[in-house]
Formats: sequence, structure tokens, C-alpha cells
Amino acid sequence: MAGRGWLTLRMPVRPVVIVGEPVLHRPSARVEGFDDALRRLVADLYETMDAAHGVGLAAPQVDVPLRLFVYEMVNDDDVPARGVVVNPMLTLSRIADERPDPDIESEGCLSVPGEHFPLKRADHVTVTGFDADGEPLRFEATGWFARVMQHEFDHLNGLLYVDRLNGKWSRRAKKAVRASGWGTPGHTWLPGVDVDPFGHDDVDDVHDLDNLHGDDARDDGHEGRSSHVDATGHDDRRA
Repeated sequence: MAGRGWLTLRMPVRPVVIVGEPVLHRPSARVEGFDDALRRLVADLYETMDAAHGVGLAAPQVDVPLRLFVYEMVNDDDVPARGVVVNPMLTLSRIADERPDPDIESEGCLSVPGEHFPLKRADHVTVTGFDADGEPLRFEATGWFARVMQHEFDHLNGLLYVDRLNGKWSRRAKKAVRASGWGTPGHTWLPGVDVDPFGHDDVDDVHDLDNLHGDDARDDGHEGRSSHVDATGHDDRRA
């Protein structure tokens, strides 16, 4: 049946799609079956996130339009540092009506590789959903962990963090996307193979950065167990 190929295709590290790919710009479908195929997809998401030195990765970022994401972030909320949330719902606290601080509120995204821009987010969220076996989940997230949850949840609704930027930051993000030749379908990067756009790889072991700018490029991720979030502020990993 159309669509199940997303789940049955086994690629431990999957290419990460880049801004302009349609799957990143439309809402994803609910997961209906908690089966071995879903668990294989979750395993691939973890592998890809790790290879990309990321703190989070949503299924649409690997061209799978389903509502789930994985994350890895030590937090102060007594939530396991590594997990998956399927069919999540978020309840947000009020977002402060002030300008974001570029030094402590900058985000990055594996689907906008190599870039980072400041964005105001809610400091507290309540997350509900399911694990990979269909068991209910509910937890509170604060601070940078809350930021990661919001960043990944946005992916499931067809939003990138750059879509939420205001003023000069929005203009700079659009300029960066144009300068990289993105904004149209066909651009990907493959974590662990292509050069890490956030600087975590040994250049001698990867392809040239120019690979990120064309149809033949591959990748995405968040963490390769070094540090890497701007989508979360505690290190330089992305989601």
C-alpha cells in the first residue's frame, strides 16, 4: 500500500532532507500502527540523529511524513535523556513578548544545515503521546529541553524554526537559504558521510561541503555523541 515503503525500507542512517523539500512544509499523518516496521523506523531515526550529532530528529526530516520524533538531551525534568514520542501533543506556557537573545536563544536545524538564528520559545511545555510500543507518555519539559520539544513538534506540523523568525532574522535566514541554493526539492545530506555542516567531522573522512548544495548530497542528524544543539543551547547540536 502506498506509504508503507517509508517504514519497510531499512537504512540505519538515512539522508536528511533540506528546506524546500515538500515533506518539511506540510503536516504529517498520525501513526496508526505500533508494529515492527515502526520500531525499525525509530531505530533508524536514532542512528541518523547520532550520526548527525543531533539532539532531536523528526520523521519528516528523513522524508517520512509521520508524526513522531526522537530526542537526546540531559534535562532537569526527570525525563529519560533519550526517547521517542509518537503522535505527540504539546501544551505551552506563555511565550515572552520580547526579543530573543542571540547568545543564549539561537537554534539550529539539521534541515537548514550550518545555520543558526535566535528564536523566542515557551520555557515550559507539557508533552503527551506514545512510545514506540503504543504505551502512553506524559511529561513536563523546561528550559532548553522544552525548546527541543517545540522544535521537533513544529516539524510534524510542516514548520521549520526559520518559519517562526521575525524581522532581520527572518530576512537573514531567507538570504542564507537562497545563497545555499536550497528552497527547492532534491537537496539532502547524509550524516557520517557528507561533511558535518556544524563542524563535528574530520574533514579528511567526509565529502566536500559543496555536496550539501545539490541533488546528489545526503544527510541529517543531531549528535554523534560529541556536542551539538543550537536547537537547545547546552551545546552545539541541532534538531
